[in-house]
Amino acid sequence: MLNELAQAASTAIISSVATDAWPRLRDGVVTVWRRVYPERADAVGADLDACRDDLLAARAGSDELSEAELRAEWQGRVRRLLVENPEIAGALRALLDEVGQSQAARGADVGEVRMTARASGNARVYQAGRDQHITER
Repeated sequence: MLNELAQAASTAIISSVATDAWPRLRDGVVTVWRRVYPERADAVGADLDACRDDLLAARAGSDELSEAELRAEWQGRVRRLLVENPEIAGALRALLDEVGQSQAARGADVGEVRMTARASGNARVYQAGRDQHITER
């Protein structure tokens, strides 16, 4: 359960970097950290800011490996935090729910969609970032 929560948190961190949810998520993660390690909270905030800068640069350069590394780094950090302090799982889950609900209420999509397709011969490719309706006769 803690691993899944850590994965969800790291996904939310990486996905929200370029959205309106970022300030709330960033501040919420710092607040969660502050509950158990007040002396580390400011450093975590600075690390999140650095993560955002690194991630935006990685996306600008189509550097998917760096994005995956950042996601893995934050998953590990959050997992260790949860293992050491399982009592904060509820607060972290509530933060993720709140940020997810606020995104859904605004109708905002979280993250970025990248698609690549190759077709040859008589093949067809259908791709969509959201809804797709295909009617073939």
